[in-house]
Amino acid sequence: MEEISVEEENSEWGLQVFGNKETSPPLVFPKLGSCSLLRSFINNEVNTLVELSTETGEAFLEGLLVNGWLSKLVLASGEVEKSIATWTFKLILYSSKEELRASACEFWCAILSSKNEVDAVPVKIHWFPSYSDLEKALVAYGFLSELSSTAEPVNTDSADRGPPENLIAWVKFTAACCQVRSKKSMFSSKEAEKLVEVVTCLFLDRRLQGLSVILYECMHSAISYFTDQEWNTSCEKIAKSLACRVPRDINCLRVVDCISRVNKRCKQLRSVVAYQILVMFFENKITNEEEILNLLITVNVKDKTCDLFRMYIYLALTENWLLSCPKLEEKPVMTEMWGVYLRNCSCLISSTDLRLYASKGGNCLCPYPCIAGPVQLTDLTINSETWYHGNSVFA
Repeated sequence: MEEISVEEENSEWGLQVFGNKETSPPLVFPKLGSCSLLRSFINNEVNTLVELSTETGEAFLEGLLVNGWLSKLVLASGEVEKSIATWTFKLILYSSKEELRASACEFWCAILSSKNEVDAVPVKIHWFPSYSDLEKALVAYGFLSELSSTAEPVNTDSADRGPPENLIAWVKFTAACCQVRSKKSMFSSKEAEKLVEVVTCLFLDRRLQGLSVILYECMHSAISYFTDQEWNTSCEKIAKSLACRVPRDINCLRVVDCISRVNKRCKQLRSVVAYQILVMFFENKITNEEEILNLLITVNVKDKTCDLFRMYIYLALTENWLLSCPKLEEKPVMTEMWGVYLRNCSCLISSTDLRLYASKGGNCLCPYPCIAGPVQLTDLTINSETWYHGNSVFA
């Protein structure tokens, strides 16, 4: 019994999301010394005391950046020069100094958030980064576009592997860019779809669990970036892409679980992702929702050769799919079929069954006393508000 318990607990989610890093581009900014902001300090009569020059200009601007004065100066002047914008952006993505990249990120968050303030003085930003700039940084960080649960173990002693030190700033900056859609559309809908996918994949790296808060914030910002006209189509595309990328194991449940239920769009995405993963499990052999439920019902869970781990995954995916599925009101038969599936999992798996995941599948909760005995489809009318049993896989 102890061996079975240990084996179940060892079925942990987690993928290698970052591989070997590439050489970062050199942080050289020849045009920074000629920017108007720096020239205004050099030409000031007070400069005779401090002897500021173009050679020492970058160090001077770094001091303004770290102390928070740079954002105050550009907000007061009403513009951000291209040289200042590109310099601070590159610091976010590639600087090895935590203080500089954090300060540069705060600078951009300040000037971008000013666009959302009604009474704020308009700030003219002469250069904006593009999605390709963010994507190039991910490539340099070693982000793996192909995910696999059979990836080689990460060598934690190697500086060339593992999560990059600039990732926190990258995530915060991306979230800030998504939050200014009403004033500045920085990404196309296709690019925003890719951002949602990237952030979702980051949740699969166990080494990034400490970043969960900012990853959730970034995901919500990216999901909110779409217009109402774009969202339904983009939601389907995101879900299908994620379903194709994630391995068909415990990690697919992690993907669903990392999409919160904080608002209607998140609930919709969570539901559609779960559905598309189910479709992939059945290798696209189904043509509608009822066929999935019918296939699940016909599985003989009492058969000793039945893969209960796979059934456990099906159960969790189906639950998350149906919890926010808009078609339930149109097709009440789906609700009835879901009830039969729950009955099969609850009643046909014995409490003395020693197969792996038998306890998890057999203990799925259903709030209906009739489920313990013989049941007809018409006996089950399930209230969608009471389905979720609260036993998240990753709680």
